[in-house]
Amino acid sequence: MDRRLALVRRPSPSLADGLVTHIERTPVDLDLALRQWQAYVDAFTEHGWHVVEAPASDAHPDGVFIEDPVFVHGDLAVLMRPGAEERRGETEGLADLLAARGYRIAAIEAPGTIDGGDLLTHGDQVWVGLGGRTNQAGVDQLAALLSELGATVTGVPVTKVLHLKSAVTALPDGTVIGHEPLVDDPGVWPRFLAVPEEQGAHVVLLGDDRVLMSAAAPESAALLAARGLDVVTVDITEFEKLEWCVTCLSVRLRGAPA
Repeated sequence: MDRRLALVRRPSPSLADGLVTHIERTPVDLDLALRQWQAYVDAFTEHGWHVVEAPASDAHPDGVFIEDPVFVHGDLAVLMRPGAEERRGETEGLADLLAARGYRIAAIEAPGTIDGGDLLTHGDQVWVGLGGRTNQAGVDQLAALLSELGATVTGVPVTKVLHLKSAVTALPDGTVIGHEPLVDDPGVWPRFLAVPEEQGAHVVLLGDDRVLMSAAAPESAALLAARGLDVVTVDITEFEKLEWCVTCLSVRLRGAPA
């Protein structure tokens, strides 16, 4: 049975101290961030998803960005080895949680580094951004782990943004969307659609033709709606101040093992 589970983690009290690399730091309103996080979670439950909350990681300001420490494909959950050393403790507690839900567990080992935000998938194709947080050793280890599941892993350059999925994501039909000034090479993807706003490049697939995206990209939302997609928007301004987007705040466990 296709169970729709969304893995999330509550923001740390030290959220405002999260890492920033490609943007200037601006003040973060923690109370507002907590309300925005809850609204984000509610968007999943309102559209048929069961939310699974990961163990708190209060010692890690970036712990709420649960996409980075773990990647799930089929029945395999791969614990990442984040490129930022101070984030490596964010994997704690995830193996037990996912193993209890039927996943096999593997882990990226040194000298490999890889952040889940650098992984874009459509079907059995996985593109991995090679840049500041992910290295070739990490990509090679991931490719070996996923080969047994029939997945193809392809490395692509990322120099203009933090992660690959800071630049591009994929629509339900496989079309890859991105804000072109921030995409190193749009020609990597056979079907690429440019969107007018940076935040418009980020969508979470909620099933069928429904996508979740930031409320900060109304023109992009209208563009996707005109293509027949059911667009759900959420306000995540406080997380965008820390260089993150809608994809970073959850890991979708579609077709999870029984």
